[in-house]
Amino acid sequence: MTGLNLPIIGYMNSPYKEKFGIPRQPNLVQVESYIEMQAPYNDVLAFEGIDEFSHLWLVWQFHDNKNQHEPVKFRPQVRPPRLGGNKKIGVFATRSMYRPAPIGLSVVQLKDVKKVGKSVRVYVTGSDLLDGTPIIDIKPYIQYSDAVLNAQSGYAQAEPQRKAVIWSNEAEIQRDQYLKTQQLTAQLIDELEQVLSLDPRPAYQDDVDREYGMLFAAFNIKFQANDELIQITAVAL
Repeated sequence: MTGLNLPIIGYMNSPYKEKFGIPRQPNLVQVESYIEMQAPYNDVLAFEGIDEFSHLWLVWQFHDNKNQHEPVKFRPQVRPPRLGGNKKIGVFATRSMYRPAPIGLSVVQLKDVKKVGKSVRVYVTGSDLLDGTPIIDIKPYIQYSDAVLNAQSGYAQAEPQRKAVIWSNEAEIQRDQYLKTQQLTAQLIDELEQVLSLDPRPAYQDDVDREYGMLFAAFNIKFQANDELIQITAVAL
């Protein structure tokens, strides 16, 4: 059977510069990002009426998988991070990126649609998309039909617990220096703390002495974690 040839209508501009640290589901963190629409889809007429919707569905492509350009052998089972990365379950019972069609689906909150030069940008919050993710389609979220309040969600029924986020003395000094030079903003700090509060480490890693690194926006973030809190140890450009 012949596959579909899907157009790329835009690309996500996001502070998530690598997979590590991206929330495992949308809307867990209210990070702002925007879709840079591509011609011929960068026409404001295509967005007429969209401001009447609070949320959108984004249909997008997993574009940064390992060996994505090679023939991929179908794997019927995967190890979800939520289950500690040790238990295997069926791929169709997960949202794993390693699946027959590299297509993702996310609900985000619409903030604004702006014309910037010859381009159009769709600003959203709550995205779980890597910077540069190709966007295939945008659809309005319909509350009465898309929200199923009594739905069962298997191993992901409850939202993950959050941890307190603190700053080491050294990291505070670095943070304040970047704030003074306006390279870092209060909004970005808040977004970073939201991301870290979800503890982005793989569930099977629990070394409290290990220092982890994460790229967020233009910054290289170092942190340590235990069962109760996350400590930011360094912030650098």
